[in-house]
Amino acid sequence: MTITSLLGIKYPVFQGAMAQIARHELVSAVSNAGALGILASGGVSPEELRKEIQQCKNLTDKPFAVNLMLMMPNIEEIIDVVIGEGVKVVTTGAGTPRKFMPRLKEAGIKVIPVIPSVKAAKKMEELGCDAVVVEGMEAGGHVGTSTTMSLLPQVTSAVNIPVIAAGGIADGRGMAAAYCLGANGVQMGTVFLASKECPVTDEYKNMIIEADDTSTTLTGEKFGAPVRGIKNELTKRYHELEEQSSTLMELEELTLGSLRRAVYDGDVENGSVMAGQIAGLVSEIRPVKVIIESVIEEARKVLGKTEI
Repeated sequence: MTITSLLGIKYPVFQGAMAQIARHELVSAVSNAGALGILASGGVSPEELRKEIQQCKNLTDKPFAVNLMLMMPNIEEIIDVVIGEGVKVVTTGAGTPRKFMPRLKEAGIKVIPVIPSVKAAKKMEELGCDAVVVEGMEAGGHVGTSTTMSLLPQVTSAVNIPVIAAGGIADGRGMAAAYCLGANGVQMGTVFLASKECPVTDEYKNMIIEADDTSTTLTGEKFGAPVRGIKNELTKRYHELEEQSSTLMELEELTLGSLRRAVYDGDVENGSVMAGQIAGLVSEIRPVKVIIESVIEEARKVLGKTEI
């Protein structure tokens, strides 16, 4: 079964569930354009998520999903909201959905974990998950250690459920490459940061379109939690503290609230501007619909297909 028929969407494109960013404005626009918009639930209360879901329903009659960060202390309440609001697709991260699978499947929800390894992909298939998103370290935000190019074909050779490729994809060439490696669709985040509907500040968007191929860096590697973002004063100070053998607590104090500073306040020097390595390919701000349709059209041309 194709990912489009499984989820009832027109295009095999997922929008990354970017924390503090993937809200109803962006999510509904992506879904209305024929792809799968995904609400981020990390860092929000159950009531805030309920409002976001209801606002999505008011803005689109197309399928959309909610991303579940499984290590959140309020995850049980978040799942209550997702089930109660009739959401039919979830993606998951930060842990295994094992303990929640009975409830989610009983509610008729498609479960699609984001995974960083072949081992994790196999476990998710054994659990009865409907598909997996394979994310390489090129992606923005929290990442693993394998690249998309090396990880994707190993996963597609190891499992029989649909595989969605993520990390380093922002145009039709990237989508075509993912298909050649066995993917059934793609997930993109960075390119949507530069969309008209994305609810981040102009300063954040400008950092994306002004970035080049060497603009991003990783922080948090020392303690096993790498995060990719655009280089700025915050990342410079973070690396300095790492070199000084600072404690995890000291580093967390530096980054506390840093994403909100960039997303809502426009402080892109002292805030965390999460973005993937593909940011250097993003050079203009466009409507979500134009982004998605251009990716699909280019992928079809590259692959020599009329449909994907």
